[in-house]
Amino acid sequence: DARFTTTTTTTLLAALATSSAFLVHHPARLASPLRAAPAATTTREPRFVFDFGADATHGDGAMKAELGGKGANLAEMARLGLPVPPGFTLSTAVCRHYYAHGERYPEGLRDAVEASVRRLERATGKRFGDASNPLLVSVRSGARESMPGMMDTVLNLGLNDDAVRGLAEAAHDERFAADCYRRFVAMYADVVLGVRAATETAPDPFEAALDELKEEVGARSDVDLSADHLHDLVRRYKAIVRDRTGRAFPDDPSEQLWGAIGAVFGSWMNDRAKVYRRKYDIPCDWGTAVNVQAMVFGNLGDDSATGVAFTRNPATGANELYGEFLVNAQGEDVVAGVRTPHPLRDMLQPVAAHNGASFEHAYAQLEQLRHTLEHHFKDMQDVEFTVERGRFYVLQTRNGKRTGLAAARIAYELVEEGVIDATTAVARVPADSISALLAPAFDEAALKAATPLARGLPAGPGAATGHVVFTARAAEAMARKGKRAILCRVETTPEDLRGMISSAGILTTRGGVSSHAALVARQMQKVCVCGASEVHIDFEKGLLRVGDRGFREGDAISIDGSTGHVYAGAVPTAPSEVDQVLRGERAAADSYTYCIFDTITRWADERRDLSVRANVDTPDQVRTALALGAEGVGLCRTEHMFFEGDRIDVFREAILAVEKSDRVAAAEKLLPFQRADFHGMFTALGGRPITVRLLDPPLHEFLPHETSAKLALAETLGIDFATVNDRVSSLREVNPMLGHRGCRLAISRPEIPRVQVRALFEAAAQTIAEGVAVDLEIMVPFVAFKAEFDEEVRLIHDVAARVGEEHDVRVPYRVGTMIELPRAALTADAIAESAEFFSFGTNDLTQTALG
Repeated sequence: DARFTTTTTTTLLAALATSSAFLVHHPARLASPLRAAPAATTTREPRFVFDFGADATHGDGAMKAELGGKGANLAEMARLGLPVPPGFTLSTAVCRHYYAHGERYPEGLRDAVEASVRRLERATGKRFGDASNPLLVSVRSGARESMPGMMDTVLNLGLNDDAVRGLAEAAHDERFAADCYRRFVAMYADVVLGVRAATETAPDPFEAALDELKEEVGARSDVDLSADHLHDLVRRYKAIVRDRTGRAFPDDPSEQLWGAIGAVFGSWMNDRAKVYRRKYDIPCDWGTAVNVQAMVFGNLGDDSATGVAFTRNPATGANELYGEFLVNAQGEDVVAGVRTPHPLRDMLQPVAAHNGASFEHAYAQLEQLRHTLEHHFKDMQDVEFTVERGRFYVLQTRNGKRTGLAAARIAYELVEEGVIDATTAVARVPADSISALLAPAFDEAALKAATPLARGLPAGPGAATGHVVFTARAAEAMARKGKRAILCRVETTPEDLRGMISSAGILTTRGGVSSHAALVARQMQKVCVCGASEVHIDFEKGLLRVGDRGFREGDAISIDGSTGHVYAGAVPTAPSEVDQVLRGERAAADSYTYCIFDTITRWADERRDLSVRANVDTPDQVRTALALGAEGVGLCRTEHMFFEGDRIDVFREAILAVEKSDRVAAAEKLLPFQRADFHGMFTALGGRPITVRLLDPPLHEFLPHETSAKLALAETLGIDFATVNDRVSSLREVNPMLGHRGCRLAISRPEIPRVQVRALFEAAAQTIAEGVAVDLEIMVPFVAFKAEFDEEVRLIHDVAARVGEEHDVRVPYRVGTMIELPRAALTADAIAESAEFFSFGTNDLTQTALG
């Protein structure tokens, strides 16, 4: 009863929760009998800080809600005995408290963090802020669902002018210590103090200072800078901080730590994180955890390295160790794309640029780790690792972001390998991953004729043609115009997220397959080419240059995310492998991709509860939909049939006619077109259901509005321009959503629905006579009152009876309506007395209800 009050409902639910009837809906509770409630309960203080490492680990992989994905997986890997640097996690509960209490921390948090820092010191044998053997930490975010690049990270925290000397002595490497210090100052100033590029096209102030110094001393790369150069760079960085903020860079490690923790919690509510959460439906109230972890160093010389490894290829899904690494570098160098790294397979060969350093042993450990993690977590993993003077460490693991093709292939092959079952595979493959298998590729003949401008790394497969844009804002503007954009950047940052969402493809001149651009592009199913070093972008001039070719904003280029090639102009596309098989242009046995597609959709069919119909408007579309697994047509919009060939002019003649006899005569010309279309659809469906909506839009949407188009129409119909112009003006709706359309139009202009209904029943009669069953539903659109629905039902029944007599056949059919107006929702009980089915027009209903 809708008249239940809130109090009544609450009381009823409380009663049900303590009754045996409640157990019927909660089978998991049937295992144990009801017990009497304890006489008293004690409330346990929530734990806010969880340690992980070889000595003590307080969490595990099942605690993603409390520890975030990164913290839970670090704890799980520590429990597995993997070489994880120790640390601790501030739980998501701290984040929720932080925002619920005016950005204040829970009572006792500082003491808990201090205790964990002391434990970390004992585990590492180093001291936080010590001048002789300092403990340095990373501070990273970690939401329940991975949000790559959307929140903040600080590395090498704990350094100051004294600690950097101690680090140099402990490592016996002054250059390494100075390199860590300059990285820390730049990162902390950006993340915590807000010192960063002023605009999308302005240079990062610290990158600009670095480039200036390299030019001064003639260094080609960061690694060519000496310890003295790097100390000078730190002084320049600190001067930038003082100039931008008006105060000195903080030296106290404790102040640094709490500044970084606050910045990470603060980044949960930054603009890019909000955009990302909206796109991927991540609840705001989940919050993020903060992970504080002892640093290990990939920049300690030519026997040190850092990298990112995927246990399978995230672009294609191939079962291979995939990723890249950098020698004498830190992790952010790989992810941020500031240097273009080496593929992992190069670890098996001496790296000539680094004194012939070889990482063959580390590669073997990666291969072992790959199998351990994938079989434990039962999914493809994205792993960050560091090699410090030959010793291997794993810094984090998470379920890897992947393209649609990779998602489908990985799920399919994990089932084949016995790692997961088919039910898990179906749940794991997002619907848009299946759609990605149908995405077009570049036409092979057109590619042979095209000349590649440049080649980068294939980071997000597929084919994309669009207009060059250099900023996220320009990409959004291009999308609003209905045009496809290719976002061209030196490297992308999280601030580019809006532009990446709006673009058809992404091209960067630096970075690798683990860079921010590649990672986000794969998740968004965007075509991406990274590290195209032959491409040069001049943001000030608004120019993309390759050799002697120049491209300005708005010029067309094409990128192939499967090969890494970049082409000038628009390269035509061709149907995907799956589409070719469905069209009969390719044998199913010749396409592994089709095999994956067919198997996963079959698994889904075997497990689903709902039937799925398609929205189609032509016989060809029906055949395509059925090939893709549709079980009928959920909506056929008859107005779309008028736009093919010269039909639109015939329909316009019916609209413009003033006298009823002229309107009827013009409308009759539509009968053969519509009858042929309906017959083709009924035949293709072979007895499957179809819901046909009668004419819905207001008439002015079918009429031209440009003067030249109106002149052409007048000439075609043999009437004067003034008549056309007057009729177009008189039919124009101020608010088409609420105007003269749908059943209202059918009542005032019955000749149009009468012809449509006649075409339907004559086509159905012909199809039945040919031995093919018909399952027809007729939808009356835009109903608000029972009386107007009943008016249309009478017209439909009358035409059905006439056609039945003429053809001596009874066509089975049902008549219903679409609930798309608030009035229809409120009068649904009355309309239901006549209607045989309801559909729901959620778009119009939402807009007309909410305004």
